[in-house]
Amino acid sequence: MTFFVILILYNKVGVNMKIYIDLLFILNFIYDFLLLVTVSVTLKRSAKLKRLIFGSITGALSTFIILLPLNKYILFFLKIFTGFIMLLITFSFKNIKYFINNLIYLYMSSVILAGFLYFLKIEFNNLSYILILFLAPIILYLYIKEQKQLKKVVNYYKKVLITFKNNTTLELKAFIDSGNRLKDPITHKYIILINKKRLKGIYNIRSPMYVPINTVNQKSLLECISIKNIIVDNKTYNNYLLGLSENFKGFDEVECLLNAHLLEE
Repeated sequence: MTFFVILILYNKVGVNMKIYIDLLFILNFIYDFLLLVTVSVTLKRSAKLKRLIFGSITGALSTFIILLPLNKYILFFLKIFTGFIMLLITFSFKNIKYFINNLIYLYMSSVILAGFLYFLKIEFNNLSYILILFLAPIILYLYIKEQKQLKKVVNYYKKVLITFKNNTTLELKAFIDSGNRLKDPITHKYIILINKKRLKGIYNIRSPMYVPINTVNQKSLLECISIKNIIVDNKTYNNYLLGLSENFKGFDEVECLLNAHLLEE
């Protein structure tokens, strides 16, 4: 699978330099193992150790392909085929979506890893082998960490269905704001925020309440209305007020800021 790494090595060593195929095999095995672990951790596959090892050995066997007089098209086909076999051995086949997700993350990890090595412009020798073996886990760890953070942010985007007291409904794209912990001190209801103008022509505001809130610079009163409930991820929540802000303009098509309490619930 680490054909990207092999090609980098092959392009850098030069015609008169020796290529130690056994060393490349070991290097390829370690890199494939790290890539499969990255896929397993990122997608929460929980692959067994023996499957990871067998999958890595399969990928490492592709090292010997550089000894064959093959054109670039056959090499590309073999790269894809090797990746398929590695994934089937390591994670088996459950359904097409499961397999494609594994494949995408395997190639993404491989490209990122190879890209860093190419960017570093390492001249390959015995010392460099040790260096890249040290750098590879760090690069993949940072990649996993970034992926988890990205997934966390993406999971904060929600569709919310607001049902008013008169049974009128309003569906909005929302975002769970970890900084929104607004709560009415009297009713003890949590507050979600939308722009007041968003209710124009949908709901007539007749009896608003004003909740004291603390902003960055000052204390103020936030106009709120009682609602019947909100539905997020097919779950119904009743203990919420709708805060009407004239300053909230939205972002990324988000029209509603959900309360951080939803994360706890």
